[in-house]
Amino acid sequence: MPAMEIALFEPDQPQNTGTMLRLAACTGVAAHVIEPCGFPFSHKAFRRSAMDYADLVDLHHHLDWDSFLQAQKNAGKRLILLTTKARAAYTDFEFCPEDILLVGSESSGAPDFVHSAAAARITIPMAPGARSINVAVSMAMVLGEALRQTNGWPEGS
Repeated sequence: MPAMEIALFEPDQPQNTGTMLRLAACTGVAAHVIEPCGFPFSHKAFRRSAMDYADLVDLHHHLDWDSFLQAQKNAGKRLILLTTKARAAYTDFEFCPEDILLVGSESSGAPDFVHSAAAARITIPMAPGARSINVAVSMAMVLGEALRQTNGWPEGS
């Protein structure tokens, strides 16, 4: 059965990356980190922010966007971009088990070529005047809904 995955495009905050890797470990989804990162990429660095969950995550490291895109296409996965530059609310979107949920970097979001590669772009509705929700919180919200819709939650212990 296909499994949901998450991806981080050029993350620049190790704490958010660690939080999302812990999220992936706890929900049983694979995680992709797409370089360049705004910090040294190492398991030691993630171990600090993801605590002992870093060893539990199915982590895929991509040296650049093109290598990630090739892996995504080879796997037949649909790429869904979480962005403030979308009109479709994530709560109105129909997720599939073979989706990869992608977030951009904390400081600059996702460039146009990433937007163009996505099969869909979705957003989290926010109060007027609000600029954005923390990227790790956003991923948790959207992943939770996607797993709910696709019956993708891991079996309880």
